[in-house]
Amino acid sequence: MLPDVLTRSTPDAPAFVAGEWVTDGPPASRTGPFVRAVVSRSYPASEAQVAAARAYAAADARVVAGLAPATRADVLDRASRLAVEHRDDIARLIALELGKPVKDGRGELDRVADTFAVCAHEARRIGGENVPVAGWARGTGNTALTYRAPAGVALAITPFNAPANLLAHKLGASFAAGNTTLVKAPPQAPATTAAVVALALEAGMPPAAVQLLHGGGDVGAALCAAPEVSVISFTGSPATGAAVARAAGAKRLVLELGGNAATIVCADADVADAARVCARTGYSNSGQSCISVQRVYVQRSRFDEFVEAFRAEVDRLVVGDPLDPATDIGSMVDEDAATRVEKWVEQARAAGARLVAGGVRDGATLRPTIVADPPPDATIVTEEVFGALVAVLPFDDLDAVIETCNGSRFGLQAGIFTNDITTIVTAWRELAVGGLVVNGSSNYRLDHVPFGGVKDSGFGREAPRQMIDDYTVIKTLILRGLSVWGQA
Repeated sequence: MLPDVLTRSTPDAPAFVAGEWVTDGPPASRTGPFVRAVVSRSYPASEAQVAAARAYAAADARVVAGLAPATRADVLDRASRLAVEHRDDIARLIALELGKPVKDGRGELDRVADTFAVCAHEARRIGGENVPVAGWARGTGNTALTYRAPAGVALAITPFNAPANLLAHKLGASFAAGNTTLVKAPPQAPATTAAVVALALEAGMPPAAVQLLHGGGDVGAALCAAPEVSVISFTGSPATGAAVARAAGAKRLVLELGGNAATIVCADADVADAARVCARTGYSNSGQSCISVQRVYVQRSRFDEFVEAFRAEVDRLVVGDPLDPATDIGSMVDEDAATRVEKWVEQARAAGARLVAGGVRDGATLRPTIVADPPPDATIVTEEVFGALVAVLPFDDLDAVIETCNGSRFGLQAGIFTNDITTIVTAWRELAVGGLVVNGSSNYRLDHVPFGGVKDSGFGREAPRQMIDDYTVIKTLILRGLSVWGQA
């Protein structure tokens, strides 16, 4: 069972250090953005606690590395099953801490189950290669082999918007690779993060394999700079990603840093379907996703038709209590975030943009907002909104709209609605993004498929197999005088 501290009406979110759940020091309260009351308490790490976690992780790295891949895989398979078993409990925590609709939280836990299962599969596939050397004179008569060894101590810094699944990606892949992992929880979702760590421990993950610390940027910086850490996986804003890189120094980094994703709707598209998909994926989790639909470029001949169909679909979305299973849109992470987006909408309107829907804020809840024809230099076009807002703009020429999309400093993922194979290949080749979704919006991800961006959207790829590559080091063995290919 999950620890009692995680199932109270106002759950505590302890740290997990040196094999013990710890509630030392004064607690920090998390106020739920929708309920506007304290929903959880965490215990920010002290310098001594950070030092203890670092030392314990380094001391026990060999213990985790010594586990057979089959053992690691079995643990991850059990974690997958437990994610399904505890789906409703953890989804409720997500709704309380973040205002994310409980049905979306349940969907996130389904993805956690899938992610742990894929990590288990990949743990069984870690291997190496026989490097061909006999084709060169200096290699004649020799054999070269490699295998992937655990990196040692990994640091996982997770964001608030998908706290359970992104932790599953980082912790699951790290454990599959044979590492011990330091987890830095997002302050906005401490109980959710603690629940996933507890779930992994319940599944049989050794206490040596994971440690959980709470706190702000000072805790994250101390962990990034720790010499015991070999690899860091961070998901968050570009500004914080840059701070992580500065603090980390010469360490291996995987950085997923967000975007302002574009979706292109071509003249041959099914406009009604495009409108449905963009409405569903533009406002899920109140738009707080790095690949949320933010900019929709519609071919001018279909622009008015799309705007009207999109408005009608958005009007059908249910805004309300995130604990209500019927709710599509709960709240943003806090009132400051919602106020920021509200101000950006007003700035765009003052510059000539047209408000089609929404624009109304109540505390941390911003009703789904559509802004048409914003200036190309409007903040809602150039920056990452990370909120319940979609901007719709017309375009005339495919090459021109690709150039417009590529003008962004971000390049994470894009979508395109078309049935023309030439258009698809051109967009895939020319768009400066890490991924393209055809006849879907930018906001679609399969957890076992490589995911990541270019430019200010970061580098590295998040998917279990690719993350295991980042969480391991290649070790080479050269056998002189031993070769199946002969000696001369």
